[in-house]
Amino acid sequence: MSKPKFLVVIVIICYVLFAVNEFSGSETLALHLRSLLVPFITIGYTFYITSKNNLFWAFLICYSLSDLLTIVMGNMTFSSAVIANDFEYFAGNALYILAYIFLIVKIVRLINFGYVFKYLKIHSLVLLFLNIYLFSVLNGFIKSNLVYQIDYYFELIYNVIILTLFFVGMINFFCRDNRKSLFIFLGSVSIVFSEIMDVAYIYIDNRQFLSFLSTTLMLLSFNLFYYQASMTNVNTKINNFIY
Repeated sequence: MSKPKFLVVIVIICYVLFAVNEFSGSETLALHLRSLLVPFITIGYTFYITSKNNLFWAFLICYSLSDLLTIVMGNMTFSSAVIANDFEYFAGNALYILAYIFLIVKIVRLINFGYVFKYLKIHSLVLLFLNIYLFSVLNGFIKSNLVYQIDYYFELIYNVIILTLFFVGMINFFCRDNRKSLFIFLGSVSIVFSEIMDVAYIYIDNRQFLSFLSTTLMLLSFNLFYYQASMTNVNTKINNFIY
């Protein structure tokens, strides 16, 4: 599987221009350029991949719609800026949550839970405690910066979904131990750390490097997910798994 060269070039140009504008202080333009990266990857998957995974496709579409919503809302004038910001925040993040749920379901369908319960109980327990720790760290970042309770609960749901993606991505890798599961795992880790950098940028310190690092990890994760779609799920650990 390969993306058409012109789309690869467009993504690279958008990424470079994003970096230039981010570090030069043109944050609005940088945000719009960042918001074009995943939609172009989605176009490549939609029109140039013959054998599509519907769950992965839904993940790309929902994520792209949220990114495009950012651009649309940023170029429209509203009578109430507060209402517009609230709509963008809740609608955009709801689409991200839905996108991640589609991706989680896709990964869960690859996992042999019989193998997990038999051989990976300790791994799962350690991962669970790690997720609880990461959740508490993220919760500490956002708790003191949110005014309304509904925003806080919404962020909690978002963080639970993100960490669930990290959990199932790693369990799938432990279960499968092949190239496809490795790409899925690395993509999941990249997304999680991208979101952590985003939280740090929004709630702790508005340094351009944090935004740049978050975007770089996000782009890396989507490329890893894109290329794993062409790989067969060759089984190296489990001989009795039914595809």
